[in-house]
Amino acid sequence: MKMTRRKGFTLVELMVVILIVGILAAVAIPLMQGRIDKAKWSEANATAGTIRTAVRAYAAETSVVTAQGLIGNQLDDGPTQSALGFSATDCEGTYFESDDYTVSGVDATGIATITVTGSSKADSPAGSYRLNPNGTWVKL
Repeated sequence: MKMTRRKGFTLVELMVVILIVGILAAVAIPLMQGRIDKAKWSEANATAGTIRTAVRAYAAETSVVTAQGLIGNQLDDGPTQSALGFSATDCEGTYFESDDYTVSGVDATGIATITVTGSSKADSPAGSYRLNPNGTWVKL
């Protein structure tokens, strides 16, 4: 009698492949989560840069002392939005709202320090970052 050879994978081979895929997923998911949060914070960084530019223009139009009066104000404050030329939805993004942005300082040249605090929206990352006058983005 002639035996025919069956083609296919054995159970052991399939289990080894599943084990390898599981190990790769366990390593890759935390790495990808960090990159996803970094991408979400890039939205906040871009908006904070826009706010900083608006504060600099406001300081040039009025005075640095007047611009320093914005310190401590969040961007959901109507008078602050009006002074900087923002509408109520200009600072609204996918992950951050206008009340996440605070003018935390204005130096003698009119360049603002902007603090951004996340976790106001469902998918926003937690924590806080600060855009310093020298352009560095620092985790708090």
